[in-house]
Amino acid sequence: MPALPMPPSLRRLAGSPWSEITLAVVTAVAQMAPLLFVHSDSGHPWHWWGYVVALGASLPLAARRRAPAPVLLVCATFSSLYDLAAPLAPQPLWYGPLIALHGMASVSPPRVRIPVFLTICAVGFASVGSADTATRGVVLYLAAYALGRASAGSRSEATALAERAARLERERQVDEERAAERERTQIARDMHDVLAHSLSLMVVQAEAGPVVLDTDPTRAAAAFGAIAGTGRDALHQLRRMLAVLKEKDDPRAPQPTIHDLPALARQVAGAGLEVLSTVEGEPRPVPADCGAAAYRIVQEALTNVVKHAGANRAEVRLRWCDDGLDIRVVDDGRGAGKSLPSGGNGLIGLRERAAACGGTAAAGPREDRLPGFEVRARLPLAAPEVGVVA
Repeated sequence: MPALPMPPSLRRLAGSPWSEITLAVVTAVAQMAPLLFVHSDSGHPWHWWGYVVALGASLPLAARRRAPAPVLLVCATFSSLYDLAAPLAPQPLWYGPLIALHGMASVSPPRVRIPVFLTICAVGFASVGSADTATRGVVLYLAAYALGRASAGSRSEATALAERAARLERERQVDEERAAERERTQIARDMHDVLAHSLSLMVVQAEAGPVVLDTDPTRAAAAFGAIAGTGRDALHQLRRMLAVLKEKDDPRAPQPTIHDLPALARQVAGAGLEVLSTVEGEPRPVPADCGAAAYRIVQEALTNVVKHAGANRAEVRLRWCDDGLDIRVVDDGRGAGKSLPSGGNGLIGLRERAAACGGTAAAGPREDRLPGFEVRARLPLAAPEVGVVA
């Protein structure tokens, strides 16, 4: 049965120096009680030596924590000298030595406590006057020693539990810091995607607007309207991300997912690029991280088409398989060539986003050998321990 926890007030009192002094005084009073309150049969007062021995076997307990072994030897020595004078009250002076033995057993190392304990037992056997007294002394000494070792074990276990709790707390803080770092990295990637995608569309529209301003005012107005709409959408997403950075407890809006791809295609089409979408197979629920990754992969691929490919037409193909989702984004532009950068956050981000949810991604010439460029990705659908979105 586990021990009941000690109240904080009692724990502070037990750890103060006054507790040891109080214990020494109480023990001295208890060992002098027969000398103070019991009268001798002859009517003579008890010999003064009894009072000296009772005090000598008790008051050293005030230093029990600082020098447990010497205190035990002093108390035991005085206790063994009690019968050197007469008349004295018939009593064994065991309180002081037993308390000192308990203290030594609970704090002293084995190389100290075992020799001292054996010495005390040997002196006790040599100084007692009867076998019954010797038996009682052995039982009491063994009990005090065992209780002292039990107290040491309990204290050691409490220390180990406190250290384990502190270690777990440190590990929790480290995990929180790592999670926050991952979150900041994810937010930085999302901000890159939003800015790169939106600014690319705005630049294309801004360049096209003045060209048709005189010849086709309606188309020019549509271009400027697309610039405004893209800018508002980008500002909205950036405000949402920056709110997460400023206020840790703010609720975060859901990440875009596969269901937002049609809106993305319409937004890109507003920049003058024809975007088609095709879906094969039966759509199924996907893990939340895979849904966000699919959106960001398509967004980055279309951004690269607008910025680098010089294409007139792009197609987003989704194919639902038994164990995964295949994504293809193809265009009819200039292809790999020198116009498409091989590094940077864009294409590297595609591979990282796919790998983060257990998938793969690659980019290169179209597999059908037609002019243009293609981004390919495959994301898993099986994720038993991850929440899914319909």
